[in-house]
Amino acid sequence: MLLALDTATEWVHLALLGDDNAWSKRVLTSPANNASKVLLHSVDELLQEAKAQRSAISGVIACIGPGGFTSLRVGIATAEGLGVLGLQTWGFSAFELRAFAIKEENPTQKKQVTLILDGQRGEAFVQTWDMAEMRPVAKASRIPLKGLHSVIGENHWWTTSKFFPSVAIHILPPPIVLMDEGHATLTALAKLGRACSQRQPENTLPPFYLRETDAELNFPNASAHLNEAHRQGQSR
Repeated sequence: MLLALDTATEWVHLALLGDDNAWSKRVLTSPANNASKVLLHSVDELLQEAKAQRSAISGVIACIGPGGFTSLRVGIATAEGLGVLGLQTWGFSAFELRAFAIKEENPTQKKQVTLILDGQRGEAFVQTWDMAEMRPVAKASRIPLKGLHSVIGENHWWTTSKFFPSVAIHILPPPIVLMDEGHATLTALAKLGRACSQRQPENTLPPFYLRETDAELNFPNASAHLNEAHRQGQSR
């Protein structure tokens, strides 16, 4: 069995993948019930549904960002911890998962779509994907919300339902809408997990933050020795 997980946002997405079946779960976290508290418990619930033990998991596929610092670290640390025990590990970006979700609900979508994720601090994480080839056409970037229109132009775009009100006031064209964002994301996670398992396993899963942490911004001298990869993670 394979375990696929995404902890990039306030929603924890999980998929347990058997040879012919899949079990998935979506859990809303909160400050009092965060990803570190719900992740392994939710994995155990999926294993119970599948009538399997943790020892049945042979590999882990995890979202490496961009997203919330703390929640991302929980998912990545869990995957790498299981990797230390001998399980194979793979990583995928939050953009790739959302591209798969769009494709799930819009299988005929062939044009480029710009994916917009919450970058906090009045900013957005942005990456444009070729939906025919299912690959990014450029590196991800971080831009102010007020600059979204100049970047998106007349292109197709998508963002999460939670981030939509903050984004829509800055962009004129209507967005691509997922009728059931949760279901599409879980189905996409299962498909992406299987796709990742056909790639070369990764010994480490460098996080993809796309921005400096608050600590690095508030204490620049203490982090001056870090290179960009350590500050913002490894881009995908």
